[in-house]
Amino acid sequence: MPAQRSPYLPTPLDAFNLAPAEEARALLLRCLRNARWAHRLAEHRPYPDLAALLAAADEAAYDLRVVDLADALAGESLPELPEDTYSAAHTALSAAHAAYEARFGHVFVIAPGGASPQESLDRVLEGIRSRLANDPEDERVIAAEELRGLARHRLTTHLGATATRTTCHYAPRPGV
Repeated sequence: MPAQRSPYLPTPLDAFNLAPAEEARALLLRCLRNARWAHRLAEHRPYPDLAALLAAADEAAYDLRVVDLADALAGESLPELPEDTYSAAHTALSAAHAAYEARFGHVFVIAPGGASPQESLDRVLEGIRSRLANDPEDERVIAAEELRGLARHRLTTHLGATATRTTCHYAPRPGV
């Protein structure tokens, strides 16, 4: 009589919890863009569920130093626009982003909201334009909050119960 297969299939979070430390840190680095942040989360495995991991990611993010925040921001890039976006929209986004980066010294980050891909351009442009008026210190706080939102989104995408092995929605800058 053949052995019965267990009905339990490991979740992506189970695989993460059991992965070698280097593999876990590499996945976290792709999602968090900061080695200190990734190392801290990897060292506190195993996580009983995704909610515990997300809470730990938030807590660790609040402890990031200014240099860690700058490092995480340096690894970011603007979200990709849908392929059918007009070239004028790309030009508008590039100009708004250049103004933002000149003012604050880092790429604009915004966590994915409930907007559809077709609405993402408007959401990003509106966000850049409204945040250009911020004081640099206020913007640093907002950017840190957006990074936490991006981290939550990426971790959920990679390690949620229905996750598949896909790349992050927001790609790192080349060479990162």
